[in-house]
Amino acid sequence: MITIVNVHVGAHCSAGRRLLAPTGLPTPQQSPLAFGVAGAGFTLTGETRTGQMAALISPEPGVEVELNYQFSGQGGDYPEAIFTPRNSRYTKAADDLATDALRIVDTARDGHAAIEAIVNDVAEKFSYGHPEIRFNDGLEEIPFLSCGLTEGSCVDINTYLIACLRAAGFEAGYVTGYFFPEEKNGCCDDMHCWVVTRYNGVVLEWDIAHHLKLGRPRICCGLNPKPGDRAAVAHSMGLDFPEIGVSGAKLIGEPVWVGADGTFEPAELEISRIFHDTDPVS
Repeated sequence: MITIVNVHVGAHCSAGRRLLAPTGLPTPQQSPLAFGVAGAGFTLTGETRTGQMAALISPEPGVEVELNYQFSGQGGDYPEAIFTPRNSRYTKAADDLATDALRIVDTARDGHAAIEAIVNDVAEKFSYGHPEIRFNDGLEEIPFLSCGLTEGSCVDINTYLIACLRAAGFEAGYVTGYFFPEEKNGCCDDMHCWVVTRYNGVVLEWDIAHHLKLGRPRICCGLNPKPGDRAAVAHSMGLDFPEIGVSGAKLIGEPVWVGADGTFEPAELEISRIFHDTDPVS
C-alpha cells in the first residue's frame, strides 16, 4: 500500500520568499518513494549537522503550491544520524536535570526498564497544551522541572524527554511528521512529533502527548495510542542550513517560509492523506 501526503501551501505576497520543507524520512513503518512540488520549482539544500536534505521551494508572489509525499508501507531502519547526540539549546540538559535522570537509571532493574521509567517520569511533569511561553524559552539548556505540572505541546514534552534520555546515556531520536487522526478521515491541522529509543539493538517509539490527550497516565511504547496513522518527514533539533543562513533552527516538520535573514515564518497549510493499493509514482 502507498501512502500519499499532500500539503497545500497558501500564497505569500512578498517577493523573494522561499519555502523550506523536509522531503521524507525512512522508518521501520515506511520508506519514502517520491517527493514533488506543484506550482513552483525547487532545489535541495543540505542540513550540515545531520546530513538531511530539504527542499528549497521558490514560488512566485501570490502563487499557491502543493507538496506531494509518497511512502511505501515497507519500512527499514531509522537513519543512524537520528541517534547521534548534538549539543544545542534544544537538547543540552541542565546539570540538575541530568542528575535526576541518572537517579532514575540507578533504581531501574535494567536499561529497558530505565527508559520506560524516564518516559513515565517525564509524562508526570506535563499537562498537554500549547502555552504562549514555553518552559525553555530564552534558555541555553533544558531546565530541570522539579515540581508541579508544566503545560506543553508534543514539541515541548519531547524536547524534555530527549534531554533526559541522552543525559542518562541512552540513544534517543526526535522525529517530526504528520499524524492523521482516525476521526478526521485523512486530514490533520499541523505537524506532530515523537521519540524513538534504541537500547541493545531494540528500537522503540514513544508518544507521551497522545497518551496525555487520551487521559492515559501510564505511558507504553508504540505508535498511535490515539487511533490514526502517521508519516515521518524529518528528524532532530538544532539544525543548520548554511545555504539560506539558517543556524540552530529548532526543527523542520511543516514547510515554513524563510526570510532573507534566515528566520522562519509559518505557512498557511492544508494537509491531507490518501492510500493507494498500487504504486502511483509512475
